Amino acid sequence: MSRFNKLERFRQNKSFNHFFEAEYHKIVNKDFELKGLWNKSFFKNNNEIIAEFGCGKGEYTYELAKKNPDKNYIGVDIKGARMWKGAKKSDEEKITNIAFLRTRIEFTPKCFGKNEIKEIWLTFPDPQLSPKKRIKKRLTSSRFLNYYRNFLQNNGIINLKTDDDTLYQYTKKVIELNKLETLIDTEDLYNSKYNNDILSIRTFYEQMWLDEGKKIKFLSFKQDISKEIIEPPVEDE
Repeated sequence: MSRFNKLERFRQNKSFNHFFEAEYHKIVNKDFELKGLWNKSFFKNNNEIIAEFGCGKGEYTYELAKKNPDKNYIGVDIKGARMWKGAKKSDEEKITNIAFLRTRIEFTPKCFGKNEIKEIWLTFPDPQLSPKKRIKKRLTSSRFLNYYRNFLQNNGIINLKTDDDTLYQYTKKVIELNKLETLIDTEDLYNSKYNNDILSIRTFYEQMWLDEGKKIKFLSFKQDISKEIIEPPVEDE
């Protein structure tokens, strides 16, 4: 993408009333302005809030919001030029139960209040493969799950959709070690009994992996926010 196109997308993002930015210099000494107030100040209702972290182009967030108008959705990513696609499409279609937040996932405890988020989607996040020091960057690592405890409702649901077997197996170890309740576990989503209207939503990257013949893994589990999440022992992967 050319620099001009990126700058134009950044400009358009600023014009959308459902696109927000929580940059480090804005929140380093104070919380984001909508923390704990997303329902009251933005969505103007009491519907549950579901977040997609690492939302990329916002395709999944957009589709979820369209299919479930009685729920609120927030797509979070650091790449504003990518999120532009979902933000623009939802703006054009006047979808009101959706928002986009440009920030790092590490900063989400500054952006969401206690018990504010009901459910989290992680759709094809970077598996952060070797070296071992990258494991802590996985969005299902103990580091990130402990971040989520700050704003996820107790027994809130976390959904992981991935083509990567290493990330899938790693997340299963996290779940097992911390005795978290698994709701769905499949190594081949589209040939399983769990495939449905929601899980069949396909992002650009997912379709690319499917075209390459890769199987899609899916994990859905509950997080007990009263317990600190422990990291599994580091193993060669």
